[in-house]
Amino acid sequence: MKRATLGLLLLGVLAAGFIAGAWYNQRERVSAAALREDVDVHAHAGHAGADVVHPSINIDAERQQLIGVRVAAVEKRARTERLRLYGRVVPDETRVYTIDVGIDGFIRDVSRVTTGSHVRKDEWLATFSAPEARSAIQGYLVTLDVLERARTGGDSATAIDLATAGVQQSTDRLLTLGMSKEQMEEIARTRQVPANIRIAAPEDGFVLARTVSTGQKFERGDELYRIADLRRVWIVADVFGRDADYVNAGAGAEVFVAGRARPFPARVSPEVLPQFDSARQALQLRLEADNPGYLLRPDMFVDVDLLLRLPPAIVVPVDAVLDTGLARSVFVESRNGVFERREVETGWRFAQQVEIVKGLAAGDRIVVSGTFLVDSESRMQPANLRTDEPTNPR
Repeated sequence: MKRATLGLLLLGVLAAGFIAGAWYNQRERVSAAALREDVDVHAHAGHAGADVVHPSINIDAERQQLIGVRVAAVEKRARTERLRLYGRVVPDETRVYTIDVGIDGFIRDVSRVTTGSHVRKDEWLATFSAPEARSAIQGYLVTLDVLERARTGGDSATAIDLATAGVQQSTDRLLTLGMSKEQMEEIARTRQVPANIRIAAPEDGFVLARTVSTGQKFERGDELYRIADLRRVWIVADVFGRDADYVNAGAGAEVFVAGRARPFPARVSPEVLPQFDSARQALQLRLEADNPGYLLRPDMFVDVDLLLRLPPAIVVPVDAVLDTGLARSVFVESRNGVFERREVETGWRFAQQVEIVKGLAAGDRIVVSGTFLVDSESRMQPANLRTDEPTNPR
């Protein structure tokens, strides 16, 4: 009896499970079909809505004033903008002087001039000795004597020219050794061979590097000093992206130094192509500037305001453009108090101005202030106050 009862119960459970499974499968099929149908309807609606024109909205003058909306007409005109760049001061390459000698030798004496010191042209820097220099100095004295005898002895013009060429050759040799013109003039005057050769500053400037010390041995071509005339310097600045398209050779600029109220005038170097820096993916622009008072020092960081003359274009305030990340739009006043959203394409952007490449024409009146408030009004305004066609304002 118990076995029969247990069997009936088991059979009932199996039957109930079968019925429930069948009902669940049927429900799943219905739900999936309904879901697919719902997705298809939304997809169709979304596709159809892509071509729908944004409805216009009405905002009367009183409401515009209340929410701070300002409308202005756009115009197409050329502009001058300031592009702010960060720059670094470097010496003018044409005013940098490297001092080396064309002979092996030993440093005998060194002046008190160090890195950063300001020196004058022909100022003594150091002296050195080199055994091979003595024969070159003696040869110079011989050529001077030959030229003097040719001039005083009534020799022919050809002989005088040959003697002059000999003096010039000896002079060039001593200059190559590192002797200053001032010391050569002293040798010509005294007719004596000096014990050491003096190294002198070739121009006024600041010592950028000094690599000599007393008793130091050096080899031919070693750099002993590097001097730069800083009365005029370069500023190297990075220009990124499309900004470089608007930079012209010779363009004016202003260089600002921290703590200085007045800027330094500068200009983009003419006939020099900007160098591309692969590490920063930027064009390195070179500007030239006078440096009164030597306030601009090598490796100093400065701010540069570059003056750009832009071609005629429609330009609007940045606040006039709504940017969702996928599209940009403005609100155009089609009639008095009637606004419609219009998608636009933008170009360059400087300060608080942005170029409109496509979507607006000169004379169009757009919202230039309070754009986000108009956008909010368009979302909150009841449908019965909207219109797909401009209507006469109240």
